[in-house]
Amino acid sequence: MNRRDFVAGAGAALTLGTATRGIAQAVAAPEILRVTIGSAIAGPLKHIWNAVGSDRAAITMRESWRRDIDQARKEIDLNYVRFHGILNDELGVYVSTLQRSSARTPNFKNVAEVYDGLVERDLSPIIELSFMPKKLAAGSSVFGYYRGINTPPTSYEDWGKFIGDFARFLVERYGIEKVARWPIEVWNEPNLAPWFWSGTQADYFKLYKSAAVAVKGIDQRLQVGGPATSATSWIPEFLAFCKAENAPVDFVSTHVYPGDAQKELFGSDLKLSVNDVVPEAVRRARAKVRASAFPNLPLYIDEWASDSPAMIAHVLANVLGEADMMSHWTLSGTYEELGPTDYLLQDGAMGFGMMNRGIPRPNYNTYRLLHALGDQRLVANGPTLASRRRDGRLAALVWNLAETSQPAGIPGANPARTVVGSAKRMVVSLPDLKPGQAIKVRYVDQERGSFVSAWHAMGSPKLPTLAQIATLRRASEIAPAQTVRLGPKRELQFDLPAEGVALIES
Repeated sequence: MNRRDFVAGAGAALTLGTATRGIAQAVAAPEILRVTIGSAIAGPLKHIWNAVGSDRAAITMRESWRRDIDQARKEIDLNYVRFHGILNDELGVYVSTLQRSSARTPNFKNVAEVYDGLVERDLSPIIELSFMPKKLAAGSSVFGYYRGINTPPTSYEDWGKFIGDFARFLVERYGIEKVARWPIEVWNEPNLAPWFWSGTQADYFKLYKSAAVAVKGIDQRLQVGGPATSATSWIPEFLAFCKAENAPVDFVSTHVYPGDAQKELFGSDLKLSVNDVVPEAVRRARAKVRASAFPNLPLYIDEWASDSPAMIAHVLANVLGEADMMSHWTLSGTYEELGPTDYLLQDGAMGFGMMNRGIPRPNYNTYRLLHALGDQRLVANGPTLASRRRDGRLAALVWNLAETSQPAGIPGANPARTVVGSAKRMVVSLPDLKPGQAIKVRYVDQERGSFVSAWHAMGSPKLPTLAQIATLRRASEIAPAQTVRLGPKRELQFDLPAEGVALIES
């Protein structure tokens, strides 16, 4: 990696590293971006980003997935993991076998192996009730490489009994105090017919009520919610149904991506910056919850994604107070929703995984910097999320936004990745600190905290060898913090390339 040192001065200025391929860097003095960080407390800073997505339940038993999650558990303090397919026939939950040729009851052995793997790591699942076991299914329509049956049940009564058996098993195995902290979400993206759900909206609502009543029948402390829709759809209709039908609901969950069509999200093409699509969608989703019969329900955005460090920081800073959870889809590149890829690494858009065989991508390393923030938010101006830690020290993330294309549709299908932006000189004012005080700065962009340069130097192998993987893991590490002392103006200066983020610590 090409990393350069600070240049001492009245403020510290860092010269830029080599530009990411295809991104033009300014030759003249960069434009200035000003940030001011005070010492007044603006309120609590809830780390709503401590959740990630995965492919499906069966993938969590893979060694590569478990190594990725182990690394993330240590480095970004994960709390929750969400994945599809805990009820899939591939886990043998309700299928006939040689040993169970006339199975009349569910078999939760592999369910236990999946959730045991999380509990042993002090992680909580966001339980997604999907897909339909063949024994209960009204049809044979399937989704994905793992062929999850996406049809309504033949009998909603039988579906409810099955979900009750599932919830009882969880409580008996893990205890109500633990399972009561696990959100139980009914299905995934039922508005995406025929992909994830082949039925109608009315069919989904019936599916939801049957499951929710069954869950609450095991213990009222269990949390159940939905509609788990794409593009923040169906929220008013879902909550109106729950009110009219007296269906239990403890939270609202939905999904949104920066690449989602704005006309679908907002009813008209607002032509927002790609950076503002998710914040605006979240604000509107929250407004719909507030306008419902359940105005105080938590709002979980349990699928969203970005591969741009600055976009991640900007989105999370701008949904605080609106969303109660922002779960990035996905952590691990061990991901086969549409089948195994023929690459571990490729240029441009690589799909959703933030880590591939232990090789962090810049978006993953952005979460490492976010994890360093404290739990009290400071009053600040400019592109920053500033905090006070429990030890009294300041920690602030600053960023340089760019217009970075984000994939829509099939992840990784289009390797093109365009970035419109330029380097900026960040001038960070810290008026409440003392001149001469030592400040530490760490960086993540497409060069620093990134495998890209080292991978290109290898010839860009799609399937790196074990030795190359080890080299790329080291190359992707965030460089040690660089230290500078504040000058008499109490300002810190450094350059950030387009999409770059920097963590400032006192």
